[in-house]
Amino acid sequence: MTRVGITGHRGLTSEIESYVDREIRTYLHQVSNSNLIGISCLADGADTLFAEAVLDLGGRLIVIVPARTYRDNLSPEHHPIYDRLYSRAEEIRQLSYQESESQAHMHASRVLVDQSDQLIAVWDGQPSRGPGGTADVVEYARSHGHAVRIIWPAGVTRP
Repeated sequence: MTRVGITGHRGLTSEIESYVDREIRTYLHQVSNSNLIGISCLADGADTLFAEAVLDLGGRLIVIVPARTYRDNLSPEHHPIYDRLYSRAEEIRQLSYQESESQAHMHASRVLVDQSDQLIAVWDGQPSRGPGGTADVVEYARSHGHAVRIIWPAGVTRP
């Protein structure tokens, strides 16, 4: 069984999304077996690209929901995608936070990392823009001995 988690930036351009989608699929194809499990919070951007790739490869999806208001705080345009992927999840883990804030997001990321064998990080290598950002999750994963696969197009600045 291979358990892979995802962390990464949101608000990606279409060019970055195409690159990230291709790289995630290539990586998952290399590490996957008949028991691929993907763990995601289903935010727009990296999380969604990853979840779709896991399901397309016949893997199982576990969703971590950071807070009761999490979905409501995602962009309305993302709700149909979130709902579709959420409905296909084999398991949903709802955390006890009410508000979808950085503390809840970082706790969800820690749960995600702790339940993963390895982590994919769609990360530009820059510091987090706020508490609980991608850099913080990568640091947490590395400090707990998890393998981290960084995916980001060379020479591209995050929007």
